[in-house]
Amino acid sequence: MLLPLALVATSGLLMAGGDLVEVEPVVGVPVVKEVSENNFYAGLGIAAVSARDTHASLDFFGEEYGQDRLGNLDFIVGYEFHRHFAVEARYTTSIAYEDTTEMDGWSIFAKPKYPVTENVTIYGLLGYGNVQLDGVDGAITDVDESGFQWGLGLSYMINENVDLFADYKFLANDFEGIYAGSVTEINVDSVTVGVMYNF
Repeated sequence: MLLPLALVATSGLLMAGGDLVEVEPVVGVPVVKEVSENNFYAGLGIAAVSARDTHASLDFFGEEYGQDRLGNLDFIVGYEFHRHFAVEARYTTSIAYEDTTEMDGWSIFAKPKYPVTENVTIYGLLGYGNVQLDGVDGAITDVDESGFQWGLGLSYMINENVDLFADYKFLANDFEGIYAGSVTEINVDSVTVGVMYNF
């Protein structure tokens, strides 16, 4: 009589232990789910561009001999691999010019990023790109060179999908060509403000 009772009690304990083993992971261990995210983004910017003879000083606001100031549209696509790193492609084209030159160009950038606050991020741009300058209104300008490019910027997150940004880029350093009728070297700088949309 004692043996059957012992077996029943033991089986009851084993079942209770089994119940605890089944319930414990659900109650005590958080379930980690992999969330699929689309890390692509796209943007549009308005850029103030300085194209100038390498001997001319950079001056976005005054009259500098040997410099043309342009108004460009920047089109941007990118992919964020990590909150600290993205890869970005940009295309820029002139929609306004001051004097004798208009511009088209493209760039591929590695984009290291550092969040300063929950909403503000600073970033760098390091890459390679092309600058093409053509003459307008009868001016003889012909530059079509590629090389190292870099920049620095700041972005502000409005919400999880929309960021505002501002950045400076050095797009051409001593690129050779014909500028305003003279064979020379040119530099190109750009300051862009715009908006990014995160898909």
